[in-house]
Amino acid sequence: MKLDIKINLSPLDFIRKISYRPLEGNSREYSAVKSFGGGDYPRFHAYITQKGPGDFSVNLHLDQKKPSYSGSHAHSGEYDGSLVDGEARRIRDVAEACL
Repeated sequence: MKLDIKINLSPLDFIRKISYRPLEGNSREYSAVKSFGGGDYPRFHAYITQKGPGDFSVNLHLDQKKPSYSGSHAHSGEYDGSLVDGEARRIRDVAEACL
């Protein structure tokens, strides 16, 4: 699921504000996760791209499990559904509360 977010924060501050943990990042794109259920998986995984100052694109999905075998990136990801919709709504609400 893709979201467009406008919020006057740096990329890392935005990631922390939505309660995610950064995995990787550079000056324009970050990978960040938020686990639930007590373990590493399942987890929400977001690719966050800064399009301009205070302007972000968030590509959100749910990783159900870690990759099946070494070297693989396949992970039973869900890109829509009620859990992803609810998390997208929560991210939008957090961003709106910061305006």
